[in-house]
Amino acid sequence: MTFEAYLHALQSKTVAVIGIGVSNRPLIELLLSRGISVTACDKKDRAALGAISGELEARGAVLRLGPDYLKDLDQDVIFRTPGMRPDLPELTAAVERGSLLTSEMEVFFEVCPCTRIAVTGSDGKTTTTTIIAELLKRAGRTVHLGGNIGRPLLAETGEMRPEDIAVLELSSFQLMTMTHSPHIAVITNLAPNHLDVHKDFAEYIAAKENIFTHQTAEDIAVFNADNDLTAEEAARAVGRARLFSRKRELADGVFLRGEAVIARHGDTEREVMRTSDIRLPGVHNIENYLAAIAAVDGLVPDDIVRDFAREFGGVEHRIELIRTRRGVRWYNDSIASSPSRTIAGLNSFSQKVILIAGGKDKGISYDSLGPVVNDHVKLLILCGATADVIRQSTEQAPNYAGLEIVDVEDYHQAVALADSRAEAGDVVILSPASTSFDRFANFMERGKAFKEIVNQLES
Repeated sequence: MTFEAYLHALQSKTVAVIGIGVSNRPLIELLLSRGISVTACDKKDRAALGAISGELEARGAVLRLGPDYLKDLDQDVIFRTPGMRPDLPELTAAVERGSLLTSEMEVFFEVCPCTRIAVTGSDGKTTTTTIIAELLKRAGRTVHLGGNIGRPLLAETGEMRPEDIAVLELSSFQLMTMTHSPHIAVITNLAPNHLDVHKDFAEYIAAKENIFTHQTAEDIAVFNADNDLTAEEAARAVGRARLFSRKRELADGVFLRGEAVIARHGDTEREVMRTSDIRLPGVHNIENYLAAIAAVDGLVPDDIVRDFAREFGGVEHRIELIRTRRGVRWYNDSIASSPSRTIAGLNSFSQKVILIAGGKDKGISYDSLGPVVNDHVKLLILCGATADVIRQSTEQAPNYAGLEIVDVEDYHQAVALADSRAEAGDVVILSPASTSFDRFANFMERGKAFKEIVNQLES
């Protein structure tokens, strides 16, 4: 179905959009501009939403706000917000009454006119997605970046051309109910994550697998050969499976041989670049490049890959250097919302660091974090709901040797303490190993707040 045909079909229907956050506002405004009846629902009240409430009502939207925002939904089409389970009782009841439950991303995959490349995984997906998008841009392609990063793309679909490329980062929440897959799918890795929302790890994996299970034989799926779960998934690929590996050579895929990044297909292979070309620190970023190269192989010349890797300094909130003050380097790794991501961040440095961690608990184990903290951290500063479990994992680890652990109330105290203890040559890094939802709307807001505090330190 074309984008215009879809919008035309909605003009005779009633629509509810759940969530009036930034990601859904373009969708609401698009529907209203086409004369479609829209009920905008949000658990926040009018005061918390601010001026947007009056603006949407002035354009014709009906608002349903506050604790009962999901009560008695009866619209023909309901767009759920990412992160909201599709089997909530209120949504299930609406579907039983005849409503169609969908999402902005599901509809985008139905109407998008161009090639789609999508990335998911437990760690590394944002950086990998960004690398793919930037490489394609440098190769002269028109790229539309969206999903968890970039912009909501459905409202912009009418401007897309068949020769363009849409590059998306997709979460397990977005993938749970997807019935379409991208032309090129990438799974960076899989580890327990978001178990505060998913029923169990099996459901989380099943959601992630939707990125390739609806592909055709002509499509491509890229898997991490070093991750047991994704390596096993490669055998179930519907289209062509491409593997990447930092640890072993592959018969068909992209891998590391010493310091050389090799792409091999059948009887031919070539050196794409050297690891020394990669400006980003850490072996996990080597893996991100391996995944990205496997995704764009044949679409982007190797010289563009090399030149880009030498220049690209990373994505905001991902081991982002904030400033160097009195010889101390301050980093923002707010994207690290899981133990595995914090472990990767700590492994990026050759020295012991001062680590600030803690946030909202996702219901996952922190046992793997403790030993790495003991090996890579000289002072552990904790705040947030997961402070106790991170402390426990560190103190109960077999290599615990009395690492100093300090609890603080907030980032102002954390930064002040780290500043008072850091010496020239030290590294201070915020890498929470937890989500931001105990105190912040998302990891971006958390990272920006941390950066503001660090930048307020006197020179």
